[in-house]
Amino acid sequence: MELGIGAFGDASRDPRTGTRISEAQAVRNVVESIVVAEQAGLDWFGLGEHHVPDFPVSAAAPVLAAAAQVTNRIKLSSAVTVLSTDDPVRIYEQYSTVDAISNGRVEMIPGRGSSIESYPLFGYDLQDYDRLFADKLDLLLEVNRSAHVTWEGTTRPTLTGQYVPPRAEHGQIPIWLGVGGNPNSVIRAASLGLPMATGVLGGSATRSSTNAQLYRHAAQQFGNTPEQTLIMLGSPGFLMQDGRQAREAWWPHWRQFMKTVGEQRGFLPPDRASYERDTAAGGGLLIGSPEEIAERILLMHEHWGHVRQYIHIDMGAVPQKDLLHAIELFGTEVRPLVQRELGNTSVDQLIGRASMPAVSVSGAAS
Repeated sequence: MELGIGAFGDASRDPRTGTRISEAQAVRNVVESIVVAEQAGLDWFGLGEHHVPDFPVSAAAPVLAAAAQVTNRIKLSSAVTVLSTDDPVRIYEQYSTVDAISNGRVEMIPGRGSSIESYPLFGYDLQDYDRLFADKLDLLLEVNRSAHVTWEGTTRPTLTGQYVPPRAEHGQIPIWLGVGGNPNSVIRAASLGLPMATGVLGGSATRSSTNAQLYRHAAQQFGNTPEQTLIMLGSPGFLMQDGRQAREAWWPHWRQFMKTVGEQRGFLPPDRASYERDTAAGGGLLIGSPEEIAERILLMHEHWGHVRQYIHIDMGAVPQKDLLHAIELFGTEVRPLVQRELGNTSVDQLIGRASMPAVSVSGAAS
């Protein structure tokens, strides 16, 4: 199994002082986090897209490009790219450029996104939510397959063989479909033959694991290969050597984050009792000591059978030094415990990326 880190680029108000770091510093903090994640031996780093003051990283690709120049091994991904309000051709060009800079370490997770601020920002209608995503996902997959793109849809002008550079040097860029809790989204991933990236954001650690069964059943019905039927799982997480101290330290940051999100989306933040349940053994928030988190991941694997687990730390103004220490613990202590039980097979081996067909400039696979 691979382990990694997810991030948004947090510039939230500190729950104790009410102050913020600058948006520019939030971007720099992400690059520093990626460097530390690689040094700690982690396999993957995913960066989300938002357009709000709390999470000012609105363009993941240039941040990942900067990180590519100061790292050598770690995989770099979006998590997620809000595909509905962007241009799939431009997205491919940006990530294939990062792929060149990183020497083939880039991935993409397109998704509809749980935040909607990009719709009015870029002039899209929320009533077109699903139509935009389906149409643009179809185009993104076609651009990834073919150098000269012939495509017709309803959300942008037709393409009639235009060339889209630069082409990813080692074949197609790995694309995972970002999926929430909607069963239709799970089936969409299977119908397209795409690996699925989803999350457990609280409640039980095995929450929504029926989606794994649904995904695999649908993939079998569509005739997908094992390398097309992979699951990546993300969860909020924070580590200290002492599990009780970790849960106490992270509570104000989680409460701050959930309060902010709740105000935006119309729900009440969780109380301390629900937080204690969600961070206890069997809970879906990966907060605790390295040993506790390793046990939780193994429990989740029993139900999900996933091949990559990542934790998301930078929310609610966690101090950067504490965040970096948690990343170090996740890599140096949790990863060996998990891999001792589950092995250290890389996702690249599972998807066979090294053997994926390169795409020629004529658009035919070579």
